[in-house]
Amino acid sequence: MNNATAITTITRALEDKPDIRALFLGGSYGVGLEDAYSDLDFIAVTASGPTDAFASLWHEAVSQTGEIVLWWDRQVKPMLINAVTADWLRVDVQIVTPAQTAQLTRGSLKALFDHDRIYDDLAPTLAVSEPNLRRLQWQFEEFIRILGLLPLAMGRHEYINAVTGTFHLRNLLIDLLIEETAAPNRGGALHLNRLITREQRDLLEALPALTPSREAVVPAYLAYATAYLPRARRFAQSLGIEWPGRLEEAMWARLKNELAIERPRVAH
Repeated sequence: MNNATAITTITRALEDKPDIRALFLGGSYGVGLEDAYSDLDFIAVTASGPTDAFASLWHEAVSQTGEIVLWWDRQVKPMLINAVTADWLRVDVQIVTPAQTAQLTRGSLKALFDHDRIYDDLAPTLAVSEPNLRRLQWQFEEFIRILGLLPLAMGRHEYINAVTGTFHLRNLLIDLLIEETAAPNRGGALHLNRLITREQRDLLEALPALTPSREAVVPAYLAYATAYLPRARRFAQSLGIEWPGRLEEAMWARLKNELAIERPRVAH
């Protein structure tokens, strides 16, 4: 069953249920950025909240779109149900009470039915959020901390763990790139291409793939350091965040003393 038919099927199955006061589409569909690969993110407004009774109604509705092969009933979050059908239709629903709809905005939703005209009372859009300076400070320090663990991985011959370390460095770099663009519609984890620029994508694509060997680990860590640190330092300066310079100095001194790694010029 295609997404459009699934949306109609679920809507018709629930719109006459008294406890369900409204059903909206969120996520990519809510902001009009869906494509053939988008999942279905619903927001259900119920008088009683995320009850077992609602979960039963939701299961019955989703079952009409196909055989359910994955069902996470309020496991990840107490107000979230995740489902996947046999033809890999991904359907999520967030269950909120009318009082909790104040956190929603019209710009991020598409109304499927709305018995109490809740949509009309929502704010048009969310206010533009300022960068989380405390989290950014942690991210800068965490990147440097992971670099400082390189002698440990080399000394213990933990090259598989070093690959995992690179995964963390890559995620921190991606987080920084997204912060640089300040993309308004972040979407889910699988929407990176629309969140970063062509220059940023070229940077990521040029970074080496890492294999668990001593010969590959050190150059890869240095490549990530060279890509991340100058950008992060400039970004910190633009936001008035004090750069953890002493931590960085100690990290480079450790790498030089234990692995004879010189600090790249571009990282200054």
